[in-house]
Amino acid sequence: MESSLTRNGDVEIAYEDFGKPGGRPLLLISGLDGQMIGWPDGFCTALAGDGFHVVRYDHRDAGLSTHFTGKKRAYQLSDMIDDMMAVLDAVGWESANLVGLSMGGGLAQFAALLYPDRVRTVTAISAIPLPRQPAGLFRYVRFPGPFRLVLRRYGDSPADQQRMLIDVTRLAQARSLPLDDEWVEQTAAESVRRHAPDRYARSRQLAAGFGAKLPRGGIARITQPVLALSGDEDPLVRPAAGAALARAVPHGRFVLVHRMGHMFSAPLWPELVTEIDQHAT
Repeated sequence: MESSLTRNGDVEIAYEDFGKPGGRPLLLISGLDGQMIGWPDGFCTALAGDGFHVVRYDHRDAGLSTHFTGKKRAYQLSDMIDDMMAVLDAVGWESANLVGLSMGGGLAQFAALLYPDRVRTVTAISAIPLPRQPAGLFRYVRFPGPFRLVLRRYGDSPADQQRMLIDVTRLAQARSLPLDDEWVEQTAAESVRRHAPDRYARSRQLAAGFGAKLPRGGIARITQPVLALSGDEDPLVRPAAGAALARAVPHGRFVLVHRMGHMFSAPLWPELVTEIDQHAT
């Protein structure tokens, strides 16, 4: 599929769409350092078949979007939210249903606070409720969880970079319902082809997140319906995070998805599509 480009100031944002214009607008928001192809084509097609006009996009510092340099914070979290709004503008949407995975679920929460008129609903998958202080995130993180690979070193060759992406993806899968091997390998290869991994991109995105300040009242001021989906086999984030998010907002609902990890495999697509369909407007 050929990607389109839109702009937020000097930053180019790549995006792709599935389904027919006029369907219910649904924006898929990737996790930390994740490219949009981490949302499987088959999942996007299933959502489109349920009547959604689906758009996925690359964050700044990911995939085919503009990349930055340096080890320190290069932009604000609000800039990442403005990138999201630029995508909505590019496809002609006044508002959209937001579906975010992991960090993408946090971005969806922030967008609902900053642009309430442009966010119809929020679906947060494997996400943590936005805390008032960054340290509040760690109460929901499993250890060693995301830190298992912190001491492993990879070379700079495409093959080594592909292996690194495969290993990172495998960290996020469920024990009893792992991700498809072929999809993991193909997605890693395509990710390297689209843009070689940047070891500091993740640090820049994290710095933007840690530097953000919630509006007064925090996520309790989110007025849109929020659906929190957590996997009972998530090796990175405790399911209690989804339950806490649903409790923290006025119109929240929590669903524990059995046999789901931090990411979800194809056999779970029908259940997730049904939940999103019933929640979205």
